[in-house]
Amino acid sequence: MAMTRPFKKTIAGRAARDAAFANALLHKAATLFLNGEPELARLILRELVNATIGFERLARLTAKPAKSLHRMLSARGNPSMDNLAAVFGAFRRSLKVGIEVRNGGESRIADTP
Repeated sequence: MAMTRPFKKTIAGRAARDAAFANALLHKAATLFLNGEPELARLILRELVNATIGFERLARLTAKPAKSLHRMLSARGNPSMDNLAAVFGAFRRSLKVGIEVRNGGESRIADTP
């Protein structure tokens, strides 16, 4: 029988080793927020945090308690725009990417120098 890995571990492993994939997840989360699907966007961000910077580092980067970040990025979380901006800003700095919003609610992730 073939060995399989849980889906979350597969996603986390790929995001941890593949910067382009991590950037694509960040892009997807931004686009989902802009298009009115915040629950799924929060869950993608949560997986991205776990796979890349971790909640403790995110807490330092955002000056927010890790426990609050866990709650706000849960399925029932309700982060303020300020908190979301802080999370996306932390990812921009950590992953060294820029986030650009285009007409129609689509986002674009671009490498920053």
